[in-house]
Amino acid sequence: MIYQRSSQLFAEAEKVIPGGVNSPVRAFKGVGGTPIFAKSAKGAYLYDEDDNRYIDYINSWGPMILGHAFPPVVEAIIEKAKKGTSFGMPTELETKIAELAVSMVPNIDKIRFVNSGTEACMSAIRLARGFTKRDKIIKFAGCYHGHSDSFLIQAGSGASTFGTPNSPGVTQGTAKDTLLASFNDLDNVKALFEANQNEIAAIIVEPVAGNMGCVPPTVGFLQSLRELCDANNTLLIFDEVMTGFRLAKGGVQELFNVRADIVCYGKVIGGGLPVGAFAAREEIMNYLSPLGPVYQAGTLSGNPLAMAAGFAMLKTLNEDATIFKRLEEKTTYLHKGIEKVLLANNIVFTINRVGSMISVHFDANPVIDFHTAKNGDNETFKKFFHGLLKEGVYIAPSAYETWFITDALTYEDLDFTIKAIDKVSKSL
Repeated sequence: MIYQRSSQLFAEAEKVIPGGVNSPVRAFKGVGGTPIFAKSAKGAYLYDEDDNRYIDYINSWGPMILGHAFPPVVEAIIEKAKKGTSFGMPTELETKIAELAVSMVPNIDKIRFVNSGTEACMSAIRLARGFTKRDKIIKFAGCYHGHSDSFLIQAGSGASTFGTPNSPGVTQGTAKDTLLASFNDLDNVKALFEANQNEIAAIIVEPVAGNMGCVPPTVGFLQSLRELCDANNTLLIFDEVMTGFRLAKGGVQELFNVRADIVCYGKVIGGGLPVGAFAAREEIMNYLSPLGPVYQAGTLSGNPLAMAAGFAMLKTLNEDATIFKRLEEKTTYLHKGIEKVLLANNIVFTINRVGSMISVHFDANPVIDFHTAKNGDNETFKKFFHGLLKEGVYIAPSAYETWFITDALTYEDLDFTIKAIDKVSKSL
């Protein structure tokens, strides 16, 4: 692989953009080397500025569930752009996509669109605090809910210890209202409730984690969170920015038959354009301005281009009865293929998978939370990443990110990937 043009562009970008990127993980800090610059993409393939082709397992970090430049989405954007790109006024399309989303997802009555997953989670927390009239929230180490101040908190020294900021600019005042728990550790969550009785507004959780690799909930974990919230008059927020409309039409609520009070969306719901959303039953959503006292607004919320892309995406997913089955089958096929070649090459590993999300961890022990995810051999991952890049397979440049499978992948693409992993693993 030749990366000459990408290297030049990165050097130019570093002069005018902090770190040369507009989102930190793109900088390849976790794996070393120089990031590649994308020029175009189509279906399952990504092309960089040096005209190298890659089979893409990032898929814009999840939105491209049907492949890059999916024709119905592209056509919808073009047609809508001809009529105007932004109005700052209500449009019929906002209602149409809201009706469609509500019809696809169990347990929600109303939805509000925003501009990112971060904004969706931030707004959901504000709504939960306003609705419950409480200040504290519980989040889980390793679950990422965007870069709002409330979420950039690292764990303290004990189960009931207040979190401390892990980014300058986040105040201690904000940190004191964020309680840290370990994912899949119910006793830890119970201890937080016992130490903060009648003070916790909400639990926010990635119901299937994707920011420490793919980490599924253990059996009964989500159901137990639901029961704890019910017992303590606390709201349960599912951050389904990654999983929503990807693991099932109704997301994790449908997949695991667990109801959340508020659900956050992003990625797939925007068809590749910047979109987020949060949804809940009517009683909670009516607490939002202009009906209720909780204020939330956005100049570009419900942007017509984003709504057009999202509507085309959701409509396709809603009408394709076998899409999620096909995605599951392709991911299972990839899982079995990777497992076979890594075992044959005596590589120590664990693979986690839920639906069309999968990750490879270079550790023999189960990966069930952020602590166990960090036990993986990061040096091996770096070699793995760069080896696959040279073979034309692009995975996330971080050991703590899930891979996203797209329906555009063919079984020939999957076989090519498995052969590439076989070749790379011989040198690990």
